[in-house]
Amino acid sequence: MTDQAVDPDGVRLLRDAADEGRFLGRTRELKELRADIERAGLDTLSGRKAPRARVLLIAGRPGSGRSALAGELVRQVADRYPDGVLRARLSEPDGTRVPVERAARELLDALETPAPAGADADELGEALRTALADRRVLLLLDDAADAEQVDALLPDNPDCLAVAVSSGPLTGIADVRPCTLGGLDTKSAVEVLSRFTGSVRVTVDPRAAERLAEQCQGQPAALVLAGGWLAARPKAAVADLARQLHTDPGQDTVVSRVLRLVHASLPASAARTLRLLSLAPAGLIDPHTAAALAGCSVESAHATLDDFVAHGLLHTVASSLPQYEVPCCLQPLLSALAEDHERPAELRLARARMLERTVRLLQSCRAITETDSLLAREKLLGMPRALRFPGPRAAADWLRVRRPALLACARLAVADGELDTLARRLMSQLVRAMVAHFGTQAAASDLYDIHGLVLDVAERRNLPRERAAALLNLGDLDARTGRTADALGRYRDALDAGREANDPYATGRAMESVGGAHLELGDYDRAADWFGRALVERLARGEHEDAARLYGRIGAAHTYAGRYGEALRNWRAAVAGHRRNGDVAAQARALSELARVQEYAGRLDESLRTCQEAVDWARRAEDTRLQAALHLRLADSFEHLGDPASAALHRGTAERMLAEEALDDDSEPEHGANTCEIRSSSAED
Repeated sequence: MTDQAVDPDGVRLLRDAADEGRFLGRTRELKELRADIERAGLDTLSGRKAPRARVLLIAGRPGSGRSALAGELVRQVADRYPDGVLRARLSEPDGTRVPVERAARELLDALETPAPAGADADELGEALRTALADRRVLLLLDDAADAEQVDALLPDNPDCLAVAVSSGPLTGIADVRPCTLGGLDTKSAVEVLSRFTGSVRVTVDPRAAERLAEQCQGQPAALVLAGGWLAARPKAAVADLARQLHTDPGQDTVVSRVLRLVHASLPASAARTLRLLSLAPAGLIDPHTAAALAGCSVESAHATLDDFVAHGLLHTVASSLPQYEVPCCLQPLLSALAEDHERPAELRLARARMLERTVRLLQSCRAITETDSLLAREKLLGMPRALRFPGPRAAADWLRVRRPALLACARLAVADGELDTLARRLMSQLVRAMVAHFGTQAAASDLYDIHGLVLDVAERRNLPRERAAALLNLGDLDARTGRTADALGRYRDALDAGREANDPYATGRAMESVGGAHLELGDYDRAADWFGRALVERLARGEHEDAARLYGRIGAAHTYAGRYGEALRNWRAAVAGHRRNGDVAAQARALSELARVQEYAGRLDESLRTCQEAVDWARRAEDTRLQAALHLRLADSFEHLGDPASAALHRGTAERMLAEEALDDDSEPEHGANTCEIRSSSAED
């Protein structure tokens, strides 16, 4: 197995005391970094308290062991930070800069502090600083692309420590001295090799081991790959590998040369699988992903991935499910190998197979929650056994563990531009699975990003219907997080797209949403007007249930505006509509609101009669909470009329009903996640 301490771009932190002593070399660097924690900063020297967290910088080329050194430092000092260690990777495996808002959201999730959906980088950065204001945490910012990223995530708390890892100096962050890494010393480099080969092969030819370490330039990534090559060939001498590297010095980096040698020595099928792993989103791989890319069975892919770990080509990610990661220093090299050995059409086909497998897994993940649906059960049974989950809990665990890879998969599918049909199906199923297992509220931030990707595809492909759906979903999330003005703009754009697509559902829904946004903003005249437009659309299409509901929304707008006559007329229409539709619960609620408006209008006798009628209908609907609320309203009305005895009777009835319902709620078993569904960008089920 690849030694974690010399992992070329390790992401796992050393937490177990048993790991102590497994880290090789870097004694001087560790000593300097630990001393730097205690070093007085410029603010302290000037007599002022440091305003922000101290930043330690570890700089080195990919493959230099910079992440492993950061991990060892964190392990050694973690006990000083009782509120834990937070980690964020600030570059994608291909070197693309991770947006600050995404990194901040991941850190807030780790703190179990949900971030508002759709919040920008400044809002999320402020939320992160607020969450860390009273905590003592250690922040590990790996693979930072620039100083701006690090600065945006720094806590305004000198009790915190930030360890940043980058390729070079982070100019712009005050009071930071970089710890720049070169190669390992010869003794440590040889020990890395001996952990793969065993001590015998090194002992019989120590000069060859030292020569190989020098040819690898002490670079941990090259040493790990060389050790893996030797471990797979127990009869090969260390000098054999040193000779091969000497005869092919090349112009590439030493890591690239060793990787090419390892790649050439693999069986053809394994070499092809290795090359195709460069297509894995975020460099995260599970057996299903590898199987889809290579076109082989899941069991075969799993065995191959374990072999790659033994070769130092991958490392395992600590999780409840099998998951692996491509070291960042190998990602561009594997991509280059794929371009050299695979035709573009083959790469496109492999990517399509991966997306299709992901779509089907998401379908299975969602279907396992629909235990009451015969159609869902039939679809589930029609899937191959390898794609089925044993139960909802296993499906939810898979979705949680694979979430970063699934979101990265969606982003890559959209960026590709050539597989938009698959991308749309993927995002549709991802939305449905997240809502089914986590609920709309808990998944709001991820849903916001996914709907934004749907919008990108819809605009690129000129798909007005899907553009309208994405805008409506984004508007709903904006409205839910208090950005009503932004929501209003989304809804107006959705209305234009719905009209362009000649989509009556989207058009009517957008009109109603525009009215709702105006209502929230306090513009009751425009709210009533837009609700009225939506009502005309619903009536024209014979959608009587929606029409009855819209009468109520118009009545609410007039109530807020103090136009009680118009409000009463519309609430009566709502009551009549719900009665015709046979919706007892909705009729009871509408009567409740009608009674409220009658009370506002000074018609107390009418309000009492309507309220009593609403109680009767609420009883038929078995809506205990509504019954209790109506009894409380009756109590208030009787108090206004000077009848304290009747008021006390109704108040007591309400309190008894609420107490009984609370007891019933406590005795009910806990149910699964909210499985409510929101409109997706695709009609696929």
